[in-house]
Amino acid sequence: GDNHMMPEARVWTREEMMKRVALFKDQSGSKEGLPESHLPQCEKELINIIGFRPPQDGSMESPVGANSSKRAAIDIYEGFNMGFVKCKPGKGPLMHNHDTNETFICMTGRWRASWENEDGTIESEDLDPLDVISFPPGAIRRFENVTDGPADEHSVLMFVIGGDSPGAEFSTEAMA
Repeated sequence: GDNHMMPEARVWTREEMMKRVALFKDQSGSKEGLPESHLPQCEKELINIIGFRPPQDGSMESPVGANSSKRAAIDIYEGFNMGFVKCKPGKGPLMHNHDTNETFICMTGRWRASWENEDGTIESEDLDPLDVISFPPGAIRRFENVTDGPADEHSVLMFVIGGDSPGAEFSTEAMA
């Protein structure tokens, strides 16, 4: 492994720690900022909790979109990013990939995680609360709220993405 040095132990004041707390009830995200945001089937709110600096070279999108990447609830950069997506049944992003790992954790409802396999066929797995799927860098994937129930009720999916300024790329098919 890497020869990572353990940081020196220190105490943290309540004031310092409260800068690292994000209560879900106090969070709001953005419904815009990605190339697909205007499409009705892609309507979603992306809530940036930790990290998500915009990608440095500008060649890719931030996974949380241009708007949410500017404001994290917990403004730290420690090698990973975390956020939530809220959307109604039938909604989710188009096929895309990331330059780092992306892990999904179903919080509420039921979510379908789909990916393109070696034949170019789309496969999927449905996640119930607390189920997890972890996509490696470059895997072409999407997620969709497939919850049974009221069409106007949001469900929540957590995503954890590696790196300090990860990038997302939408497939040319998705953009068409």
